[in-house]
Amino acid sequence: MTEDELQVLLDKTLPAADRHDVFVEECQDQDVRLRFSLKPGEIWSSAALLSLADTSLRAAAGLEAALSHLNVTVLRAAHEADVLALSRVIRRDGGTVHAEAWLFSHAVVEPMLHATATLKK
Repeated sequence: MTEDELQVLLDKTLPAADRHDVFVEECQDQDVRLRFSLKPGEIWSSAALLSLADTSLRAAAGLEAALSHLNVTVLRAAHEADVLALSRVIRRDGGTVHAEAWLFSHAVVEPMLHATATLKK
């Protein structure tokens, strides 16, 4: 899937509250890089960061996939800046997909959140 195709799918399938001006920066095979932006006056809440992790994991595994197990480790607080998400599929086993996502605040230097998940198609 190309960046443009994934962008169209995300815009079509995500609820407005979960979009956070998502922009697909890169989409290669099973690796995806997304950028999420805050609206003026907003901050990244824990719920919003979980939404970004879910979106990132599903973007890598397939948007039709649903989370069955999720493990999240918060490494540091989010800044009031764009969030970059790097996600990838670790393993596919029939209709089960194992994936991970790293969330970074503003630049891919120090991660602020790491998520691993099992998704079912």
